Amino acid sequence: MMPSFCIRQLLVAVPLLIAAPVARLEAADEAGPHRRPVAVLADRSLAVAPGAVLPLFASADLERRHPEVTRAVIVLHGRLRDADTYFATGLAARDAAGPAGEGALIVAPQFLGLTDWKAHGLPPDVLHWTLEGWQGGDDALGPEPLSSFDALDAILARLGDRTRFPNLSRIVVAGHSGGGQVVQRYAVLSRAGDALARQGVRVTYVVANPSSYAYFTPERPGPTAECAGYDRWKYGMRDLPRYAAGADPRALETGYAARPVTYLLGGRDTDPDHPALDRSCMAEAQGPFRLARGEAYRAALLARHPDLNQPLHVVPGVGHDGRRMLDSACGLSALFDVPGCPDEAGPVRASPSGVSTR
Repeated sequence: MMPSFCIRQLLVAVPLLIAAPVARLEAADEAGPHRRPVAVLADRSLAVAPGAVLPLFASADLERRHPEVTRAVIVLHGRLRDADTYFATGLAARDAAGPAGEGALIVAPQFLGLTDWKAHGLPPDVLHWTLEGWQGGDDALGPEPLSSFDALDAILARLGDRTRFPNLSRIVVAGHSGGGQVVQRYAVLSRAGDALARQGVRVTYVVANPSSYAYFTPERPGPTAECAGYDRWKYGMRDLPRYAAGADPRALETGYAARPVTYLLGGRDTDPDHPALDRSCMAEAQGPFRLARGEAYRAALLARHPDLNQPLHVVPGVGHDGRRMLDSACGLSALFDVPGCPDEAGPVRASPSGVSTR
């Protein structure tokens, strides 16, 4: 039996916990392999600010001049922070693109967690975040309070440096799973791509199989009555991160709807119990599994913006598999403009067995 003084402490603490503002809400699954330190660290880095560097993989030295580079593809890892895997995926996709991949630079940043920083005894200037905060653009735990979106801005700024990349005309920011979450939120909040577009560098975004999306209105396809945080960032527009600089959600929606975003969804990414699926009530309000959540989000945007030019492609026969998604015909089209992606598919529904059908 619990001692009476413990009960009194709980009675005092619970109201305080309920009343406390919720700054960030994270995925419900906190026991997965993402809690282990990464096995492979990136072999390059980029200064995001004085005394703060971001590890990354790149197919060429970002410090040097590269007149041969005409396109850059930034591939973002998922919550396992396995940037080496996604770098290899980007290189494989470039090879699969054939001539369309020539002149393409592949970059895979690595958003490390505190557990990685400690386990590998990294220098104090290496940026590191909470295990999931980087996915929503939260500020780093150290060495400076810089957002993961600040880090992406720094990569775009380097690529837009005409002294180093005089012939670059296209940047693709792509992510799968947790990386897809980053790309979608980054496309909502960042203005770096707009600035580069005015300089003749087109920035596009590829969002593949994320667990959740940032909605602009309180409406959701699923129930929200028992989920107090469903409309807070990173799931909605309440309590935006520091990086947003007090932006008006209406202006963010207008800007996002005008940006070149492509959604890639696996036709078999329909497991409501997938071990890496966000099963918090905030995410469940968006749908039962990733395919349904992506279709519902795109449909909600289209209802508010009938002229929306953000295609959604369902990759048939593929589940939650980053390499197969980006190597698909529509993946290669989104990354390298390779022809062969069919016209936008209609809605896909899951059968009771979890296999998508039309």
